[in-house]
Amino acid sequence: MDVKVLCLGVLSRTDCSGYEIRKQFEEGPFSHFQDAGYGSIYPALRKLTEEGLIVGQQLAQDSRPDKKVYRITPQGRQALFDAINRPPAEDKMRSDFLFVMFFADLLEPRQLDRLIQQRIETHRSALEKLSGMCPSNPGQRFVCNYGRHMHEAALAYFETYQHELLGGVLQPAVAE
Repeated sequence: MDVKVLCLGVLSRTDCSGYEIRKQFEEGPFSHFQDAGYGSIYPALRKLTEEGLIVGQQLAQDSRPDKKVYRITPQGRQALFDAINRPPAEDKMRSDFLFVMFFADLLEPRQLDRLIQQRIETHRSALEKLSGMCPSNPGQRFVCNYGRHMHEAALAYFETYQHELLGGVLQPAVAE
């Protein structure tokens, strides 16, 4: 999804600074399925402002620099509506972890076990975080429950098959 559309989505919920938008992708409701960094958010905000889809306002802060807070315009709401009514692109699974696991035979068994245990803890932590946050809005609840089920499935997979991977990595060393 284009970062401009992601920013419009966040701003459709509430007025935000660029920093606050980034937080929505780090630890907010979008953190489990989208990513947007400062390097893409601020250029997107600049373009959205130029296109009249958002407006920014400087707000004074006590003993801190002013912050710029953005608000979506009616044209921005229409652009968001148009964007979310197009068919979405296919989901792509991108995972540094899975790339490393692809080459598991090159890792020391202890390191491999440590990586798997860390990933198990990551999924447990995500489940704990999601357990109490599924909102009443049907779309948000659907997404939250989907995320919960994905983490449950991943956790079950790791717990079931981690020994198979570790055994497979250890077996060639035993045969030598």
